[in-house]
Amino acid sequence: MGSSNICSVSSCLWLYLQQTKMEYEWKPDEQGLQQILQLLKESQSPDTTIQRTVQQKLEQLNQYPDFNNYLIFVLTKLKSEDEPTRSLSGLILKNNVKAHFQNFPNGVTDFIKSECLNNIGDSSPLIRATVGILITTIASKGELQNWPDLLPKLCSLLDSEDYNTCEGAFGALQKICEDSAEILDSDVLDRPLNIMIPKFLQFFKHSSPKIRSHAVACVNQFIISRTQALMLHIDSFIENLFALAEDEEPEVRKNVCRALVMLLEVRMDRLLPHMHNIVEYMLQRTQDQDENVALEACEFWLTLAEQPICKDVLVRHLPKLIPVLVNGMKYSDIDIILLKGDVEEDETIPDSEQDIRPRFHRSRTVAQQHDEDGIEEEDDDDDEIDDDDTISDWNLRKCSAAALDVLANVYRDELLPHILPLLKELLFHHEWVVKESGILVLGAIAEGCMQGMIPYLPELIPHLIQCLSDKKALVRSITCWTLSRYAHWVVSQPPDTYLKPLMTELLKRILDSNKRVQEAACSAFATLEEEACTELVPYLAYILDTLVFAFSKYQHKNLLILYDAIGTLADSVGHHLNKPEYIQMLMPPLIQKWNMLKDEDKDLFPLLECLSSVATALQSGFLPYCEPVYQRCVNLVQKTLAQAMLNNAQPDQYEAPDKDFMIVALDLLSGLAEGLGGNIEQLVARSNILTLMYQCMQDKMPEVRQSSFALLGDLTKACFQHVKPCIADFMPILGTNLNPEFISVCNNATWAIGEISIQMGIEMQPYIPMVLHQLVEIINRPNTPKTLLENTAITIGRLGYVCPQEVAPMLQQFIRPWCTSLRNIRDNEEKDSAFRGICTMISVNPSGVIQDFIFFCDAVASWINPKDDLRDMFCKILHGFKNQVGDENWRRFSDQFPPPLKERLAAFYGV
Repeated sequence: MGSSNICSVSSCLWLYLQQTKMEYEWKPDEQGLQQILQLLKESQSPDTTIQRTVQQKLEQLNQYPDFNNYLIFVLTKLKSEDEPTRSLSGLILKNNVKAHFQNFPNGVTDFIKSECLNNIGDSSPLIRATVGILITTIASKGELQNWPDLLPKLCSLLDSEDYNTCEGAFGALQKICEDSAEILDSDVLDRPLNIMIPKFLQFFKHSSPKIRSHAVACVNQFIISRTQALMLHIDSFIENLFALAEDEEPEVRKNVCRALVMLLEVRMDRLLPHMHNIVEYMLQRTQDQDENVALEACEFWLTLAEQPICKDVLVRHLPKLIPVLVNGMKYSDIDIILLKGDVEEDETIPDSEQDIRPRFHRSRTVAQQHDEDGIEEEDDDDDEIDDDDTISDWNLRKCSAAALDVLANVYRDELLPHILPLLKELLFHHEWVVKESGILVLGAIAEGCMQGMIPYLPELIPHLIQCLSDKKALVRSITCWTLSRYAHWVVSQPPDTYLKPLMTELLKRILDSNKRVQEAACSAFATLEEEACTELVPYLAYILDTLVFAFSKYQHKNLLILYDAIGTLADSVGHHLNKPEYIQMLMPPLIQKWNMLKDEDKDLFPLLECLSSVATALQSGFLPYCEPVYQRCVNLVQKTLAQAMLNNAQPDQYEAPDKDFMIVALDLLSGLAEGLGGNIEQLVARSNILTLMYQCMQDKMPEVRQSSFALLGDLTKACFQHVKPCIADFMPILGTNLNPEFISVCNNATWAIGEISIQMGIEMQPYIPMVLHQLVEIINRPNTPKTLLENTAITIGRLGYVCPQEVAPMLQQFIRPWCTSLRNIRDNEEKDSAFRGICTMISVNPSGVIQDFIFFCDAVASWINPKDDLRDMFCKILHGFKNQVGDENWRRFSDQFPPPLKERLAAFYGV
């Protein structure tokens, strides 16, 4: 029957449904039943048009109260039907419960509930499971309270002689424990777990493996939350787990391993006496024939490595454990099939859309430069072991590699005696799968064992560079990753020794004919760029040549990674990119992509991020491209805000916008403002960006506020004349966002206030009360992240610089944390203005610094080259203090200084 007949069917069906009276002794109408069966059959058709029509019909039928009675009837009573159709009927009912349960008439609800309980022991496993899903869905709709006999009834069915009834009830209970763990452990239900948990424990010894597995899985739901009812029985639980250790059923062994991993986190005290045996057991299970069991067991090493006792507990097991983990890092045969390991060239095959993972934009955070390195990232998440993302995301290989990585961080070089003999054998093995796993091992230990590996690197790095041209694509791709883990060392050596050959080979791999290798090479190159920074400048033409050529070669997914490599290059070499010949190579392909993409296309995210870095690096070199880019960003912000307003007013009519478009656009505008400086003035003058920013600063979403404050700071620096008229509106909003619960929002708001104060000068006065109190509170908070502390200190200093009379009275409340947070940042303009502020405040309120003067001395000594007039300010304060207390007291005071501080102050300031 084609889709054309469905319409006539459903109109007859509606009549039946209307005529059928709602009674508790409910009987279906035969003809209505046949037509619902017809619909269920059709919904299993592969033809999507038919499926869509069926979907619409099912939606319409939901208007009839007893439609759901038909569905439960097919599931539980219609034994003559085939199981897939009956199960489907139950799943459609489950969706109706999810969407419309509050509208079900009481009679229907009661009928469904009683049918579920009467059929939980259906002879078919599929039907039992479907009934279980239906029960837990009703339970999680708040019905555990309104279905008081559900849990007692299921628990009593566990004692049934009939296997199907017992298994069905257990299956339902397991699903309820998974979905409703919290409410089961609350007073709302009179704490049923006090009865349920001891009951579950009795079934650990049941003769049926399926039931043993359900029992362990049920109890496992309550470990992490340290549920009281379980903690009372913890010893008996652990004892019962040990009894199941060698169970013949993989599912039971898997649940035992899972339980032990969780107990490691919450009840280490109870496992400690048995630790030796548990470790031996987990070693066995990590080599289990069943990969799911092995994976659960392998998690144990990851969790144990986070515990302080790990080092002592594991040390004598390392000789056995390390070979097991290394062995788990080989690709299995099934992995190689899934990864198409035998397909070497696939660059011309377009990507399927589901291969492309959603990307998350990281909004701009303003940070300070430090003496020892570039900008500090609070979270560095680019390094995780991520080499084969098409297999189910987490598997034994990845888990083993992650475990080896964390153990290398625990034991450092003490791990090497166990690893080096294995590595020698693996890295030069004739079988590619073995060699590939050796290269992964070498990458996994890079972070933890770096010091101990250094003597071997002069031999290993050239070997790895050679492996970059291995004939197997999977070997080439893992080699890219492993080399990126040693990039820091490579860059520390003379460039011609390793950097140049590595870069040459990596650039070839960026143009590999295999997509996985292209991706790995692009990511590795981005890491190398971050490490090498300006070391790459001599090779820029060659690098750009390759990256631009990749534009014409790459399929969709890798293009997104290529944008990242180009953006990172711009961040790393900065203004060195601003040469006409480089701009001519790089900008046309980027602008061509920019013009091709529609405003709704999520590929704009990585492209906007990339352009933001490029604009900042090119500075005036970006001028020819800035107008269309600026205009489009403003439009994206405007569109998103308009869509959000419509959605707020009429949520059922307009869907919520994806605010990432607005966030990325604000960040690119920041990049333009930073790169173009005063040249952006004309563009700002001709647009309504400040009005839009006023709305963005008040958005509910923290990331939107974060990016709008970054832009506010950048526009303040670039063209304050356009920002100034809005200051009275902006300042109160900035004040309310000085809330350290949203670290990045707070950080950017703080930074913007500092930039505004420098421009406002004495006119900042009326706004000081809106912000000063919060800033002093933040700088004194324990555990405030470094970046936020530094920005807060700079802003307090800047406020004190422009309005010393208003800020100086509070000096004593912030001087100590102020000094300690600024001693580690590089000499720069921001540090300069902040220290001028502190000196001005000390001259207004000298007593405010007396108690913490040693901290001030230390902060002054952190300057390498202060400007002459700032050095004079320091001199004046130091000598003033010395003269005030007299030579004898000064000598006693300065004897407390660490020697380097003493020498420095004497040499620079003559005190």
